[in-house]
Amino acid sequence: MDPLQGSLQYLKGVGPRRAADLRRAGLSTIEDLLYRFPTRYEDRGHFQTIASLRPGVAASVHGEVLSCGIRPTRRPRFKIFEMLVRDRTGSLRAIWFNQPFLKDVFHPHQHVILFGKLELTSHGLQMQGPQYELVEGGEGDEGAGEGAGEGAGEGAGEGPAEGAGGNDVEGGATTVHTGRIVPVYEKTGQLTAKMQRSLVFQALQALPRELPDPLPAAVRERQGLIGRREALDEVHFPPAAANVEELNGFRSPAHRRLIFEEFFLFQLGIVLRRRRADAERKARAVVVTDQIREAVRRVLPFRLTGDQKTVIREIVADMQRPQPMNRLLQGDVGSGKTIVALMAALVAMENGLQVAFMAPTEILAEQHFFNIRRLLESSRFRLTLLTGGTPARRRREILAELAGGSLHLVIGTHALVQEDVTFRELGLAVIDEQHRFGVLQRATLRAKGLHPDVLVMTATPIPRTLALTTYGDLDVSVMREMPPGRQPIATTARPDSRREDVYGFVREQVEAGRQAYIIYPLVEESAKVDLKAATEMADHLAQDVFPQFRVALLHGRLKPDAKDRVMGAFVRGEFDILVSTTVVEVGVDVPNATVMVIEHAERFGLSQLHQLRGRVGRGAHRSYCVLLYQYPITEQGRERLKALTDTTDGFEIAERDLQLRGPGDFFGTRQSGMPTLRVGDLLRDHALMEEARREAVAALDDPHQAAALTALVNTSWEQRFGLVGIG
Repeated sequence: MDPLQGSLQYLKGVGPRRAADLRRAGLSTIEDLLYRFPTRYEDRGHFQTIASLRPGVAASVHGEVLSCGIRPTRRPRFKIFEMLVRDRTGSLRAIWFNQPFLKDVFHPHQHVILFGKLELTSHGLQMQGPQYELVEGGEGDEGAGEGAGEGAGEGAGEGPAEGAGGNDVEGGATTVHTGRIVPVYEKTGQLTAKMQRSLVFQALQALPRELPDPLPAAVRERQGLIGRREALDEVHFPPAAANVEELNGFRSPAHRRLIFEEFFLFQLGIVLRRRRADAERKARAVVVTDQIREAVRRVLPFRLTGDQKTVIREIVADMQRPQPMNRLLQGDVGSGKTIVALMAALVAMENGLQVAFMAPTEILAEQHFFNIRRLLESSRFRLTLLTGGTPARRRREILAELAGGSLHLVIGTHALVQEDVTFRELGLAVIDEQHRFGVLQRATLRAKGLHPDVLVMTATPIPRTLALTTYGDLDVSVMREMPPGRQPIATTARPDSRREDVYGFVREQVEAGRQAYIIYPLVEESAKVDLKAATEMADHLAQDVFPQFRVALLHGRLKPDAKDRVMGAFVRGEFDILVSTTVVEVGVDVPNATVMVIEHAERFGLSQLHQLRGRVGRGAHRSYCVLLYQYPITEQGRERLKALTDTTDGFEIAERDLQLRGPGDFFGTRQSGMPTLRVGDLLRDHALMEEARREAVAALDDPHQAAALTALVNTSWEQRFGLVGIG
């Protein structure tokens, strides 16, 4: 058995109760513990003389205990443990609050290492709640490590460890919590940083010198990586010569080795999954004749952009292959993705196949339905709309026609993935705004056909690193070019104190015959308060600010038919100003709307702000986006607003969003198919991810390695990366 799979329960001092605490923190095996890296490192290995200490600076000192004991105070049940330590240059006082057990740990003439921040008091320099370690013959190492200095000292910086190349202190025992470069771990539940350090030290001591290594020797050699056991030792307890800056930047040889290992295993699974999908033959490959090309051209209402032509060629080439297409289409807001999807749908339908088009919201499904129905009016194909709001009787009719094959194209929401929806021959599934669907929904829709082609589309441009991971099993097409006539949207950020100026500008635009959006944030934790604020503001705007204009309110709590009535009326020009929560974020097209005012813009994510801005600028008139923010504004909030006013390029905005928020928040939910990475960071380590993908492809192409690596993926990959059942 792999020694790393042993249970933590059997480590010395753990037992069933602490094992249960560890499990709650997500730590069950030795591997779970050792692959949880320190969040930072502190150099406590360089001892200062007591005479050289300065207030306000953290330092390590090594000295002899002169005296120690509990000092009574006037406050009942409040005790101070006080100790005097000396070295050859002077003496230093150390105190701990409410830790009376220390009287059993320390006694005069012991040698001790202390680490903590110095403060100047009426008694002279002292350390309050320092980390400590007894070093004479190793006496008390373990007890000192566990619990010592927790509370007062815990946050300031924990203690060190041994085993993996510890520092000797004047010939004494190896230290764990002081006197070396010390790992500092994030506290989780009852598990403090100091406890983790002791547990990690014990776990490393118990491991054999040789561990099974998932990285092939040739890969290790090419990448210049150290061995697995050496890396685990050094990532937790670095040798004295290690560079602390490199350690804190996660760039040490040990970090690089273990991060690469994780990325390599992840990419093995992604590449294998893609190869398996390619190996499954479709029921039918699509053919493209001159007659089909002509039929598709007849539907087109305008000339395509260069990007649209390129992407359609890529998609149709995929559809002609005997393997199912798995393609991600990234297109910035307004770049014309729906037309591309419609071209692909026409090719499938001309080949006698059915098409499912899935949108994240009813309002967007309806918009797609009305637009596509208008374009297909002259064709022979029948299409329908299926959402949660479809009446039961109509739904039964639609299901019967889909199963019989007389309906060719169905546009809908997640209602399309319900069990009772079946197709005669589903050949193409188009999924719009992919990141809003759970990955299991994507897999369920795919399962409704005999390996249909799948085209997923997003207007949230995805940085390359995330595309390599979240969509590693997809080919990627990108559309940056805007259709002719679309002008960049002028974007400004204004403090709340300039609100009257902003209202004046809205008034000018509406008087010139244009329409405007005013958007309010709706944050889940405070949805009721936010909704009340949006509703009250709509009343205030209608009655006090814009009494001469027609103002409507749109929010997610409205019934679907009420939402449709409001949105439809705004599209038809029956309202001048639409006050809304973020339900208008995707898709809805109002060419006459030229102003987007976003209230509390500092509360929105960058990609969401970019999506909202994309609701205007869809007609012939110059369009504007105003970001209203309130003080105090965080540095990150300021950065977001600056990014939006600097550029309208969604791809650049996506990269900045990733830097500001990190990959965990980029898609908003774990169910979006983001992998659970224990040690790697998609942003920080993106170059390593690309290296790992290249090596994974090469390793699986090598017949001597492929079988063993495939077996490794089959046993643990889905569970390890939290991606069970995907694809």
